[in-house]
Order: sequence, then C-alpha cells, then structure tokens
Amino acid sequence: MTVQAIDYLGLPALRLTIPGGDSAVVALQGAQVLSWTSAGAERLYLSPIASLDGRSAIRGGVPVCFPQFNQRGPLPKHGFARNMAWRLDSAAAHPDNRVALVLRDDDATRALWPHAFCARLVVTLEPARLRVALEVDNIGGEPWTFAAALHTYLRVDDIVDAHLEGLQGANRWDAVRDDRHVETAGALRFAEEFDSVYAAPAAPLRLVQPVGALAGAMRITQSASCTETVIWNPGPDLSARLADLPDDGYRHMLCVEAARIDEPVFLAGGAHWTGWQELSLH
Repeated sequence: MTVQAIDYLGLPALRLTIPGGDSAVVALQGAQVLSWTSAGAERLYLSPIASLDGRSAIRGGVPVCFPQFNQRGPLPKHGFARNMAWRLDSAAAHPDNRVALVLRDDDATRALWPHAFCARLVVTLEPARLRVALEVDNIGGEPWTFAAALHTYLRVDDIVDAHLEGLQGANRWDAVRDDRHVETAGALRFAEEFDSVYAAPAAPLRLVQPVGALAGAMRITQSASCTETVIWNPGPDLSARLADLPDDGYRHMLCVEAARIDEPVFLAGGAHWTGWQELSLH
C-alpha cells in the first residue's frame, strides 16, 4: 500500500492506494475517512457543502465520536476527537495495508475532559474491503468511562431503492418517536427521517441496492465491543434544515454506525479497548 500526504478539498490528508485501484482518503482532522473507492465507485458519502474549515465537524465519511456520543453528556456533540488534529503514527504504518493516526491528551483535551488517554484510528484497506478500528488506551492511573462510535455515512444511489437487512429481532429505540420495541422488519426501508439505536446483531448487516451505479450488496460487520448499531437518515424535512447538507442529501446517504453508547466503556488505568467496523463488497 502506498501512503501519500495530500491536500484534499483544502484539508491535510493521507491518500491510501493498493494495487488494483482501491483507495481511501483520511483527513488529519479527526482521523476521519472521507473517501473509499472500490470497484471504480465511491462508497462513502461526503456532503458537497460540508464545512471544511479544519475545525468544524465534517458532514460525511467516517467521523470518530469520542469520548461522548451525541449530546449524552457535558462535552460538545459527539465529543472532541472529530474536531482535533491527529497525526500519522509512522511506527504503525505497515506494509500489510494498514495505517494509523493517533491523538493524545493535551492541554486542549484536558480542559474539556481531564483524563490521560491515547486514541488510535487504524485504517485497513484491502481489495473490496475497508476496516476502521478505534483503539483507546488509558495511559493514566485513574479509571474513567467513555462512549464511542464510528459514524459511517454510506453512499447510496437513491435511498428509496435501498434497503438494509439483518436487524430483525433486535431491540430498537426509535429516537424519532421515543419508542422502544423489537424490530419486526426483515429489511429496513427509508422514506422519512429514521434515527434508531439497535442492540447490535451477531451477524453482519447487508445494505442492498438493486439498481444504479452502486447496485449490489455491501456487508457491514462490527466488533462485539460495539454493543449498538445506529441507523440514521435525516429524511427530506431535516435534510432541508441542516446547513451543511443539500436539501436532497438524504437521498444519497445512509448512516450505519458501530457504537458503544448505552453502557459506557469502563477503562482502568493502563487498560486498552478496541472497537471496529468493516465494510466489504460481495
């Protein structure tokens, strides 16, 4: 794999390329994967009007939510990691198609969250496969807790044609209606705002697109350490209200997120945690 430092839409980034043509782009801001191209097509959604000022949250790709999910706590929404500059961990750039970026606590993070930590985002790129892993180490002596998510925006040709399989029978909290129930649908379809937290299933999910340039199925797997799967599409009304998303942006994206939120991770001094998500085409 080749790793090249580039400017991507004005942001410092790394381009990863492997033989056969698959590539990925990872911004140093937030260690955020912004692009994954496989089989000649872009597989992630990045809003064409996303804020790219190097400080604001970027709408699209794979934002890293850490150490807080959404507004479930006192920190900025989804924590601070996605807004901060990470650095390439050169010692972890291996010839086995992996690259890692690292974020350590400093004065800025401790002003928000007074804990000693080291976070690493490891991206593995192989033919028709992308794996994103968040590793967290407590490098201090006192225990602390955190929540995390890989907030993946998947590109779809048209959301009305796509469906997601694999969540039937899972416990679901529907955030739009504030309702808890067991999912009965064999395949989820999306016609309006959809925002739900599911107990993560043991088997992989399948995003199926029967027509269009992205026709086929994507297999979505996550680690057992990520105990929830979040599914989100803003629908037409919310899409029109979001300043960094086109009015029709909802038609071309679906968030499928590997998350650990309902029961935060308890990390003792010196302890380590890893959570990952893998996307593959088949």
